[in-house]
Amino acid sequence: MATRYVTKSRKDSDGDITALCNSPEAWSPRMKADAIRDIDDGTHNYYVSWTDGKTTEIKVVNGSNGKYLRTDHDNTTRNNLDDLPDC
Repeated sequence: MATRYVTKSRKDSDGDITALCNSPEAWSPRMKADAIRDIDDGTHNYYVSWTDGKTTEIKVVNGSNGKYLRTDHDNTTRNNLDDLPDC
């Protein structure tokens, strides 16, 4: 399983994550559905490296409206992918 580091995220007008990005990487941008499939299939792990030096795994969550991506870097219930710059 290959590891991919995410530095930015693309969001739609509702603020939902639509893609994961890391500009110099050939896989970037990776659309949400593709990243979910990568994680579910065990093809790739996605991580965010934070300014405090820690990394957090991006997880697939089964929500009421389908699957989505999220991290819980600071142990809150909000999605820290929202805090990444736009790509």
